[in-house]
Amino acid sequence: MEENNEIQEPPAPAVVTHTEKVHVFAERNWKEYIGESLLIVFSVLLALFTTEFINKQHEKENTRAILESIVNELTHNKQHIQEMQAYNLKVLANIDSALISKNLQNELVSNDEFHLKIIAPEGVLYRYLDNEAWTIARNNNIMSKIDVQTASVLSRLYENQDRIGKVENEVAKIIFDRASRDPLKTHGTLILIRDVYHGWAVDRVPALLPEIDSAIQKIEESK
Repeated sequence: MEENNEIQEPPAPAVVTHTEKVHVFAERNWKEYIGESLLIVFSVLLALFTTEFINKQHEKENTRAILESIVNELTHNKQHIQEMQAYNLKVLANIDSALISKNLQNELVSNDEFHLKIIAPEGVLYRYLDNEAWTIARNNNIMSKIDVQTASVLSRLYENQDRIGKVENEVAKIIFDRASRDPLKTHGTLILIRDVYHGWAVDRVPALLPEIDSAIQKIEESK
C-alpha cells in the first residue's frame, strides 16, 4: 500500500468583518415638541380634575350619610322626649300630692333615707337622649357643609337636649345633701326638686319639639 505523503495545508482563518451600526435620528420640529408638552400637561390636569371630582363626590356622600344619621337620631330623641315629658308630668303630680300630704312626706324621708321612688318610681331620668351622630358630624366639620341657619338650629337643639339630661345631676345634688334627710325640711326639698324638673326639663319641651321638626325639615331640604 502506498503511503499518502501529501501534506495538507491548514484551513485559512475566518475573516471577521466589522459592520458599523447606523443610527437614524428623526428630525422633529418645534411644533411636535409643543404638541407633546401640551399633551402631557393636559393628561396631568385631567388626572387632577378627575381626582378632585371623585373626592368631592365622596365628601358629598359622606355628608349626606352624616345628615341622615342626625335625622334618625333626632327622630329617636323626639320620641324619647315625648315619653320623658309624660313621665315628668306624673313626677310633678306626685310632688304636688306630697306637698299637701304630711303622711307622704313622712314616707318620703324616714330612717335617714330619702325614698325617691315615692315621687319618681322609674328614677329621675326616664329616657336618655343620644348625641353620637351630632358628635360625629362636628368632628367631620359639618358646620362648613350646611347653611348657617341649619347649623344654628342644630347647635341650639342639641344644647337644649343636653340641659334636659342635667335633671338627673341636679336632683342628685338635692337628695344627696344632708338637708334632704331632715324630716322638717322635706317640704322645702320637694319644692327644690319640683323647680329642677320645671327649669331643666318640663318647661323646655314645648319649644324643643317644634325645633326638632324644624331641624329635620331643613336637613331634608338640604340633602
